[in-house]
Amino acid sequence: MSKAFTKEGAGQDPDDEIDPQEPKVPVGSKNYITPRGEKKLRDELTDLLNRVRPEMTATVSWAASLGDRSENADYIYGKKRLREIDRRIRFITKRLENIEVIDPALQSSEDIRFGATITIRYEDGREKTYSIVGIDETNLKLGQISWISPLGSVLLKKRVGDFVSFKAPQGEQELEILKVEYKTLK
Repeated sequence: MSKAFTKEGAGQDPDDEIDPQEPKVPVGSKNYITPRGEKKLRDELTDLLNRVRPEMTATVSWAASLGDRSENADYIYGKKRLREIDRRIRFITKRLENIEVIDPALQSSEDIRFGATITIRYEDGREKTYSIVGIDETNLKLGQISWISPLGSVLLKKRVGDFVSFKAPQGEQELEILKVEYKTLK
């Protein structure tokens, strides 16, 4: 099929697209991150640059050497995968350019700040513990929420004993802050 009939943005480079799934750092803010989160991003970048991309480049070169590229699935898939890898490399590089590493274990405050681990009680009596982390390290299963999430942002600057309400997917929720601590996150 001719390229004239494929759907691509006129004059747009598909490599420049921003992944809408990736959370955005608020304008004018640093990308706050824990040391563990920074290490994870740097390790991923190193792996992409030193292992994943060279392996995929070798595969594409091999596929290109076979001749006709128009119907060569290894070549077509490999080129697409290389674009995805390059997009991720650019994304991580930009994220790391704007980071501010904050070690929760070195924090000490009565009010909730980045890196705090908070125990809260919901209206229905259930208690839950959350840690406020960077946008690139959130993991709800581990109780790690982003500082820009609805719950994370409403908790910032609050103290033990405060009641806060926030908009959850189930509707407006009210909760009480029971405990605030700063410790190394796992």
